[in-house]
Amino acid sequence: MAIIFELEVSTAEAKNRLTELIRLVEHGERVTITRHGRPVAQLGPPPANKQRKVILGGMRDRIKLLPGWDEPISEQELRGER
Repeated sequence: MAIIFELEVSTAEAKNRLTELIRLVEHGERVTITRHGRPVAQLGPPPANKQRKVILGGMRDRIKLLPGWDEPISEQELRGER
């Protein structure tokens, strides 16, 4: 989606109009938020959704669990009191 045009608003105005500004961004506009006339933030569309393919066993041999990692611990150990 191409950016239609860019809107500049102060932080106070952005706070009062956030729902409206989000709707504008959904329709392709970019919103720059300023403080004392200087840009401090920008609202824009999220990055494209890049889904990674899940590979079963992809981390095999990369993660090592030490012996005893699943043994129960006492309440004192849980609180960090050894």
